[in-house]
Amino acid sequence: MTQVNLRNLVQIEETARFMKQGMTIEKALTILNRQMKVSGLRERTIKDYNLYTKDFCLVTGATHLSDVSLEKIYDWLDTMNISNTSKLIKLKSLKSILGKCFDNGWIETKFWTVIKIKIDKNVKKGAKRDEINILLSLLDLDTFVGLRDAVAVLTMYTTGVRINTLEQIEEKHIDIGNRMFTLDGSILKNHKLLHLPINENLIQLLQVLMQQNDNIRKKHKQYNNFLFITQQGTKLKSKSNNNTVSKQLHKYSREFGLENINAHAIRRGYAKNLLERGANVALISKALGHSNLAITTQYLDLDVEEVASSLRDYL
Repeated sequence: MTQVNLRNLVQIEETARFMKQGMTIEKALTILNRQMKVSGLRERTIKDYNLYTKDFCLVTGATHLSDVSLEKIYDWLDTMNISNTSKLIKLKSLKSILGKCFDNGWIETKFWTVIKIKIDKNVKKGAKRDEINILLSLLDLDTFVGLRDAVAVLTMYTTGVRINTLEQIEEKHIDIGNRMFTLDGSILKNHKLLHLPINENLIQLLQVLMQQNDNIRKKHKQYNNFLFITQQGTKLKSKSNNNTVSKQLHKYSREFGLENINAHAIRRGYAKNLLERGANVALISKALGHSNLAITTQYLDLDVEEVASSLRDYL
């Protein structure tokens, strides 16, 4: 066999091997990273997807998408000396990457969907009205921080906004005439416009807070329009100051012995309060900005007896 024919044979074998193996995982991640950034996925989420996928490759030796199998995924999970909850987080990340590969036509079937990890979910409680009232009664509204935190708590409990949204609300988002917050998609997790009604009591407190904000900003020569600011007139969240209101809530919880006083509990309390007042789950889900009703039902913390009692009214 001539040297030319031998070289051609080697090239043919390499091409056949590539066709059989398909795309490398490394190349797939490179393409997917661009797609995820364009779609607006958070940098932290993209980072986690890459981290866990690369860990899977390191543990199992997989280099191509064709190497990924149920057996290898189970082997990967078996090497983890962590809780099932942590395993589930890593598995969901890998599944998400594989799902995107399927959508791109690089994998023929979603074979990984049969893998399940059973965990005991601890249902997180929502803040009760009594707990909110106790906290508000203990805050000193004659101080700027006390006033700001009281208004923040009331805002979260009467609108259900997330803590990250709270920090981005500007005074322009308050529609005093129509008694509502008009939140544009740029500050919401689902990027959709949302109108949230507010009561007269909150409106009065908001007006007082805005006056105090003006005094604070003028004193410290700060120029912004945020509704919730620090004592120095700056935005609540920065590189050196992370989640000021959230930290304050944890402080109050410890100081006053209020178990369910934190941003998530207050948001859940808002949802439960709406349900108790007769709002349906679909409406509550819309107000919370949830992507599906399953998430909303978790927030509502419904037990078996409560469900049965509610259903009986419709028989």
